Amino acid sequence: MAKVESFTLDHTKVKAPYVRLITEEHGDKGDVISNYDLRLVQPNENAIPTAGLHTIEHLLAGLLRDRLSGVIDCSPFGCRTGFHLITWGKHSTTEVAKALKSSLEEIANVTKWEDIPGTDITSCGNYRDHSLFSAKEWSKKILAEGISDQPFERHEI
Repeated sequence: MAKVESFTLDHTKVKAPYVRLITEEHGDKGDVISNYDLRLVQPNENAIPTAGLHTIEHLLAGLLRDRLSGVIDCSPFGCRTGFHLITWGKHSTTEVAKALKSSLEEIANVTKWEDIPGTDITSCGNYRDHSLFSAKEWSKKILAEGISDQPFERHEI
């Protein structure tokens, strides 16, 4: 079986919330795809409930695209501690952390139910499993802890 970097990371050593560059993949024609770990809560100590995580996912899909060029996808980890962010090209972890922080600030302080994309039966595969209240509360908690642009030591942006 192929080795997956995320499964070699010592989850007891990281200090969430943080942004970490997982890898940069280089294509045959010079293209670069970057994969970032947007870790919102400390692994094995907490997990965001699915409804709140689902709502954060739907909101980050657009909010991060508004703040960063080349966003391909932002998908939640199955462990519910954060997201993979996949982009074309390279961004510094500081740039990604600033975009994440700004996005979470918008979720916490501005977002209304009608702002959430994909919350009906035709646009979401599990449209009943959303919670704006949970998304806002978790965003506030994450922001209060501060977002670091480094995974193993706190360097808040």
